[in-house]
Amino acid sequence: MFEPKYSISNRLLANIKRIAEIITDLNSHSFSGIVLADLEKRARELSAFSSTSIEGNPLPLTDVKRIMKTRPEHIRDSEREVLNYNKALIELNGLIANQELTFDLALILKIQKTITEGLIEKHRSGQLRQEPVFVNNPKTRQAVYLPPEQAEAEALMENLLKFIRKSQNVIDPLILAGIFHKQFVIIHPFIDGNGRTARLASKVLLAKMGLNTFNLFSFENYYNKNVSRYFEEVGLIGNYYDIKNKIDFTAWLEYFTDGIIDELLRVSKELERENISPQNELKAYHQKVISHIKKHGYISDRDYAKLTKRAKPTRSLDFRKLIELGLIEKLGKGKATYYKLKSS
Repeated sequence: MFEPKYSISNRLLANIKRIAEIITDLNSHSFSGIVLADLEKRARELSAFSSTSIEGNPLPLTDVKRIMKTRPEHIRDSEREVLNYNKALIELNGLIANQELTFDLALILKIQKTITEGLIEKHRSGQLRQEPVFVNNPKTRQAVYLPPEQAEAEALMENLLKFIRKSQNVIDPLILAGIFHKQFVIIHPFIDGNGRTARLASKVLLAKMGLNTFNLFSFENYYNKNVSRYFEEVGLIGNYYDIKNKIDFTAWLEYFTDGIIDELLRVSKELERENISPQNELKAYHQKVISHIKKHGYISDRDYAKLTKRAKPTRSLDFRKLIELGLIEKLGKGKATYYKLKSS
């Protein structure tokens, strides 16, 4: 049975408390649908760029944004890596939103298959490795770590997943996700795509356990700021069988939670800046609509006409803006049309 060694250091405890504070603050605010959709798109761009860049993809962020927007028909492997990662993000976010996700080996195999599609041989895509691998130093390209033998990969993964399931109501979700991330890299269950799969699966695990900003933040961005530090923290040096009983996760968990704080603060600043932009600012007449609905449960155009001197075409634009911002929804037809607060 997998039993990781770690301690709740003062730094780790402080990080966990800080993350809870930031998330509570984020959840206390209401952000428009337009703002959230735009931030989600930017987070996917940043994640696809950062996670592939960590593995050596040379494309700059500007090219990544262009490729994700235009989706060219004839693409190079570097471009396919980006599109595959973005596809995985979209699919996983959909599963999370619809609560159709089971965190198991099948999901992890599917993630690896999606990100490696068209990049490696089909019999290696979506399959645990059937051969030995070596982990190289990203700078020197020399082997620095020998992972477990391929015959043990499946059992080690099942033990890791069993530990996650057993500990979900006992250990803090941030600690669990961090342990999963590092142990996954230690096992190195695939011939290719281990880092990208580890980062995606860790984000899914956080979202499934309550960190609902999955689609808005990119902790891959934090790792990409200092790739050498990331590899130093998440990786090991030596032969797995010589060091497996000496592995301590504490330093990595501190670094892992540092990254989440860094990215959540970035998201908070972006949300604050976007939410007060002219395109999203609510005027006094918009606030009258919201207040009326909160008091009476709904509002019709006739009701709104009594609250303001704005002309009918302008009132229609006001309703449309509130709909686009994700604050209200339109119900009924014709003269029976009315508006209610949008269900969450």
